[in-house]
Amino acid sequence: MATPFSPPLYKQRYQFVIDYVKAHRPRKVLDFGCAECALLKKLKFHRNGIEILLGVDINSAILLKKMHSLAPLVSDYLQPSYEPFAIELYQGSVTEKEPYTRGFDLVTCVELIEHLEMEDVERFSEVVFGFMAPGAVIVTTPNAEFNPLLPGLRGFRNYDHKFEWTRAEFQNWAHGVCREYSYVVEFSGVGEALGHWRDVGFCTQIAVFQRDFRGINWCMGSSEHIEPSVYRLVYRVVYPSLSDNNIYQKTLINEVLYEAQHLRQEWLSTNFNSNSCSSAYFYHPQPMETLQHGVEREACDPQPVYQQNGLICVPLARVWSSPRVRELCGSLQRLKDQLLDDQQVRMSVDGTMLNFPAEEDGDCVEEEEEIEEQNMREPSGTTNYTQEDWDRELESYESV
Repeated sequence: MATPFSPPLYKQRYQFVIDYVKAHRPRKVLDFGCAECALLKKLKFHRNGIEILLGVDINSAILLKKMHSLAPLVSDYLQPSYEPFAIELYQGSVTEKEPYTRGFDLVTCVELIEHLEMEDVERFSEVVFGFMAPGAVIVTTPNAEFNPLLPGLRGFRNYDHKFEWTRAEFQNWAHGVCREYSYVVEFSGVGEALGHWRDVGFCTQIAVFQRDFRGINWCMGSSEHIEPSVYRLVYRVVYPSLSDNNIYQKTLINEVLYEAQHLRQEWLSTNFNSNSCSSAYFYHPQPMETLQHGVEREACDPQPVYQQNGLICVPLARVWSSPRVRELCGSLQRLKDQLLDDQQVRMSVDGTMLNFPAEEDGDCVEEEEEIEEQNMREPSGTTNYTQEDWDRELESYESV
């Protein structure tokens, strides 16, 4: 049966979490009951500030089936992020105490708690709020008062639900958690009824718990690395990032060569012909002057690209003026230092010029195109990315 909500309710729940992540920028996020990893797949595209995204589900089979959709895309390798980022999936239960999960900044439990037996709900509270003690917890669950508005529904919304709380029952449980484990809570929801039915509340009720202190300390986790001892690791992937020196160096060199080759090709298309190879255009670079705050600029007009002794000379200052290169390397001197020892770059003795052959070499061009094509392919060790069909409709009341 199709959902009566637009956008579908599951999208609204995920968007609620995404909005919270954008507003509070947690570093470590854990999603209990991640199942098909739908929320994780959305969060990896909104990971600004997130360093580790961890999913836990008791069903390892579904994790094995869906884990490959969390692999990095080709674009993640072409444009690495500045901060480290990893995704981990574990088989485990929310009622088990896993030391590895302590000190997370945000824990999400989206449509999970109603699948627990009532005796396990107390254990859930003890583990999540007492043992793990995260900075914040988001819990979503069906609002039983809304059920009469769902056409054709008899009983609970899903056969696996052990209970469905009214707003009063949900709030009583939440306030009890706050008193026992020193949290404060705010209530919200998604899927609002219209007209005179509005007083029944949201279709999905949401509680956002935060530790009872001024502001959220997103650095509560211990710096000591703890290996998981209770949960079983199913999947782990580390995304490329510029915090890795090797990736940073490779990215910088690629950007430098791309910009320099662009300037070289631009000069060739304007100046180069078969009769000009023997004549060289000599140009003495203009001196650089250093202004206040360490900002460097040329003393007069930007240095031109020129030809000398069979080489096309591209001023390093012109390359550094590229916004992307500036973003990667904050100063011209730092850029020069980064390039000095790299074998892919041929520099002048004084380090002010990048040198390239003046003549086009068909074999070299073909080889470069082959290398570029190879770099565009997905790196080995990753899996094919399966695009989630974000527009699929809900087929059962489990989705509402």
